[in-house]
Amino acid sequence: MTTLLALAVSLPCVYWTQGIESRPMLEAAGIKRICVPPDRADAWRAAGFTAISIADADVASREPLPAPGVTARPAVASPTRSPWMITNGWRVMRRPAGKYSYSVSAGKGAIAAAEAFVYGADAILTIDPADAGAVGAMLSFLDGVPAVDLPPIADLAIVDDGTPLTRELMNQFVRRNLLFDVVRAPSARYRINVAVGTPEYPRDEAADPGTFALKIRRQLTDDQRTLRIYGSEVVVGRLTGDGHRIRLHLINYGGREIEGLRIRLRGAYRPGEALVAGVGRVALTDHLVAGGATELSLPRMGTYAVIDLVAQ
Repeated sequence: MTTLLALAVSLPCVYWTQGIESRPMLEAAGIKRICVPPDRADAWRAAGFTAISIADADVASREPLPAPGVTARPAVASPTRSPWMITNGWRVMRRPAGKYSYSVSAGKGAIAAAEAFVYGADAILTIDPADAGAVGAMLSFLDGVPAVDLPPIADLAIVDDGTPLTRELMNQFVRRNLLFDVVRAPSARYRINVAVGTPEYPRDEAADPGTFALKIRRQLTDDQRTLRIYGSEVVVGRLTGDGHRIRLHLINYGGREIEGLRIRLRGAYRPGEALVAGVGRVALTDHLVAGGATELSLPRMGTYAVIDLVAQ
């Protein structure tokens, strides 16, 4: 199978099956790196593109990921109006060395690219040609984000037993911004180790993932959560850090620009700024350090933003 080792770290590759006659479309979108069928690679390289040859067998062997975003669930009754988000971060966290593929409709390419980048997924991205401009702009932005090598931050662990119940809990934790590590057995590093089927976490409770996630949140306590996000139910954060600095990725799954996002981070950090896709550098406002935590506001964001902060 063809590997994607030639790609820049964490950037998904646009899988392009159209012929060389579509060159003006890609050039206008600013997309210069593509994955193509082997019989078309030489022609694209001769046209000045970085063309990665990828066989049909490699494409077929990859785990398909659903298009990220918010969707209606007309067949499901709910006592709340909380949006139903489709996220894939938990899938990549379970299998960080896996290979993935997105096949998305127009309007979904940019968020798929951002999601793959945030979680470091080895992913190929099949897009609607009408989405080329938005995807090209996102890839260009992501390519300009300064590289850092920081480990993920987690507040709890979940033991991956491979069952659908546990997988859905991971999904719920990501959507609710409960930072977790995926482990094969309980880890002494964490105060909370969620192992479905144990007396503390019985399987019948886990059968209601939303209520179960609320139980874990209460067990952790909001004061002890490293990350809390206010002002939106459709923004997911991924936090990395080493004790001296942190990087916070923010993905907006809602499809609309958000204004006035409030963020709370456990620990004391200096004022900073955000890099916001489609906007550029944005100053963070209302910075406050008190009670062992830092609060700040991001005035606006579209699909993706990244914040780097240094400890006081």
